[in-house]
Amino acid sequence: MSKRKRLVSILALAAMTTSLFAGLAGCSKNEDPGQGGGSDQKKSSKDSIVIATMSETPSLTNNEHSAVAGVYMNLLTYEGLLRQDMNVQPELCLAESYEAVSDTEWDFKIRKGVKFHNGDEMTVEDVKASLDWHKNFPLIKTSTENIKQVDIIDDETVRITTYEPCALILSNLTGTYNAVLPKKLIDEGNNFNENPIGTGPYVFKNWNMGDSLEFEAFPDYWGGEPAIKHMTWKIIPEGSSRTIALEAGEIDFVVEVEQMDIERLESNDDITVYKYEATDANFLTLNHEKGALGNKLVRHAINSAIDKDSVVTVAANELGTVMKGQSPANLVGGYDENADVFDPAKAKEYLAQSGVNPQDVTFAIICSNDMKKRAGEVIQANLREHLGIECTLESMDLATYLSATSEGNFTACIGGLNSTDTVGYLKSLFHSESIGGANRSRYVDSYVDETIEKLYVTLDDDERYALCEELNEYLNEECVIIPLWQPIAVRAYQKDLQGVEINAGGTLYFKDCYWGE
Repeated sequence: MSKRKRLVSILALAAMTTSLFAGLAGCSKNEDPGQGGGSDQKKSSKDSIVIATMSETPSLTNNEHSAVAGVYMNLLTYEGLLRQDMNVQPELCLAESYEAVSDTEWDFKIRKGVKFHNGDEMTVEDVKASLDWHKNFPLIKTSTENIKQVDIIDDETVRITTYEPCALILSNLTGTYNAVLPKKLIDEGNNFNENPIGTGPYVFKNWNMGDSLEFEAFPDYWGGEPAIKHMTWKIIPEGSSRTIALEAGEIDFVVEVEQMDIERLESNDDITVYKYEATDANFLTLNHEKGALGNKLVRHAINSAIDKDSVVTVAANELGTVMKGQSPANLVGGYDENADVFDPAKAKEYLAQSGVNPQDVTFAIICSNDMKKRAGEVIQANLREHLGIECTLESMDLATYLSATSEGNFTACIGGLNSTDTVGYLKSLFHSESIGGANRSRYVDSYVDETIEKLYVTLDDDERYALCEELNEYLNEECVIIPLWQPIAVRAYQKDLQGVEINAGGTLYFKDCYWGE
């Protein structure tokens, strides 16, 4: 048995399963999340906000993408039965209460009086139709596949039945991937990319492709109309341009702050810089279907040849920590004691053992933003110096990047994944069913698949954590991905903006923000 670690983190899977077992004991989580909009706060006459982000969403649907840029938009327009609180635990949203009837059956009582953006009132028929429909979309499969069926008990209650006891069912219901949509529009074949109708605090108004998206506060929002009435998201790919726009007052909020500009922004009394430890994992993905990259020893050689401290310094301006193992260090169940470290001599040894000529290992690393490109430059230099491996860097916009890598039309890319639990992370990156989704390495291993499936039905905390560690130890030996770094995430905004609170998963509810006097 591997040495076991117990990492104390606000994102510990234990926190999520505490909620789970509270339900299994017959308790419901009945605390109302409260009204939105900062209704009790002093507000200025300003009622609009301009937000800068580097990447454009590939879709305004909630079920046809797996992009963080898309989730930002989805949180404005869509909601599910539950949502994440600031401790990344499930809290009530469109459900007024819930109860575990058995270890595979959950009853949810819906909130009455909730309206969709088209004016229709939400019903249990909408809940069932939505959860049934979402199961048809492969990119969100990890959030929907555990739901066996949804039954209507009465006009206020739906019962969700899982195939087996599921440790992640409440967590899966917190995301917008299981949002409640109008049954009528689903049946009519509504294009939710052009007409994203949900119950969220903001209504979609306009999308100027490549430039901006506009939203308006939903006056009939069940949580109270947001204080900020008009919202524009500007697409500004270049980091320094976002910084300049913020300093000039053209932008009110920057989602992805240029790492090299943080000290400058911190010295500006008119700007607030918000930092938090994220669970994001950034890594180099090698397509295992492409020649020598499918050789485990070659991957170990590449992993050992990269100076990840330099990656953190150059790419993230030291706002991050080196990621050693295949899973993030701040997710319970991670294990990195047998992971590769920076060791050029060992890297040469691995490559020699592989029998592969370094001149035969050539690949292009796809980068979808400036930070990834800077990381790629370090990797490129390290591989050339320590192994004689030549690689090139290729820049792509996010939508093209996602399409190419999902379809397997690439050799290497720098990617990332944000997850709030270890089991979901492992399923997304390493299960063969996730090929075409987050498993861009196209990795297939029957032992890994079987172990991940076992994790989903293991409700005992200690047993599940131990199994996670054992699996991570195995994955470190496989060297499936090349782990790089975990970021300290940074947001920046005009100092008068109030109510900003971001959980470690990166979730921010703009409905709670307002302009102070």
